[in-house]
Amino acid sequence: MKTEIDVEISEVGPRDGLQSIKPIMSTADKKRWISALAAAGLPEIEVGSFVPASVLPQLADTAEIVEHARTIPNLNVAVLVPNFRGAQNAVKAGAHKITIPLSVSETHSLKNVRRTHAQVIDEVVKIRELIDQSDNSHKIILEGGLSTAFGCTLEGNVPESKVFEMAEKLVEAGCDEVGLSDTTGFGTPTQVKRLTLGIWDIVGKDKLTGIHLHNTRGQGLANVMTALEVGLKTIDSSMAGIGGCPFAPGASGNIITEDLVFLLEGMGLKTGVNYQRLLLARQILRDSLPIEVELYGFTPDAGLPKGFEMATSQTT
Repeated sequence: MKTEIDVEISEVGPRDGLQSIKPIMSTADKKRWISALAAAGLPEIEVGSFVPASVLPQLADTAEIVEHARTIPNLNVAVLVPNFRGAQNAVKAGAHKITIPLSVSETHSLKNVRRTHAQVIDEVVKIRELIDQSDNSHKIILEGGLSTAFGCTLEGNVPESKVFEMAEKLVEAGCDEVGLSDTTGFGTPTQVKRLTLGIWDIVGKDKLTGIHLHNTRGQGLANVMTALEVGLKTIDSSMAGIGGCPFAPGASGNIITEDLVFLLEGMGLKTGVNYQRLLLARQILRDSLPIEVELYGFTPDAGLPKGFEMATSQTT
């Protein structure tokens, strides 16, 4: 049975986290890690990306990882794809959710997926047709990820009007939803509020429910607070804060899953996560990577406060 939750945490470590780490984690270790993350109660895991192995060899086994993740009960299996060909592989593998990134900074888009805005939109149209014509037994959600929405290390300022324009075009092209992404860690709480409300005005609240944040400048959890206050219900995070975009110089890791769980549960918001099991998953990650790969997290280092009570029941 699924635990009722107030805020959904989407774990992106196996994709966004690992893509910035050169030492390749074995397929067996990835499966153990993902199984442990799911056992901790995380309802959605982005398990990989269907990109060419020559570009990201760390994620070359994504099809096999998806196949494994699909065997885990109640887990929503998410993947990232850069283009139509990647989406074909994702549909074939059986992913539940497919995200295609559209960098609002076109300079970043050309670096990241080697496509202009118009070309990405064309890919979305084709992917929508592919999903509609597929004979999968489950519904596939197509998300358009609004990358570099808060600013770009290559272009600098990204006009908010451009974010709104791209959100509208993604939905018109066939995306079920859009995701708001602070790829570079430029974002501030005021931006989170303005961009969320602006996108809602254009495409509707049902088309934007989640946000992807990085902690490059230490604003990650502050931005989470504003996201919650505005009304977003899904927060992306990465175990141990690993991650970062290889094509955005200086963009360091994602917000830390372990610290995010402590924040939310301490506020009385149920995440469905068992904290002790989460720490077991962290140990698998530690054991699977070279010791020189740094793992972050204030809460794992300090421990839960004496007498701390999780909002989510820890008996299951």
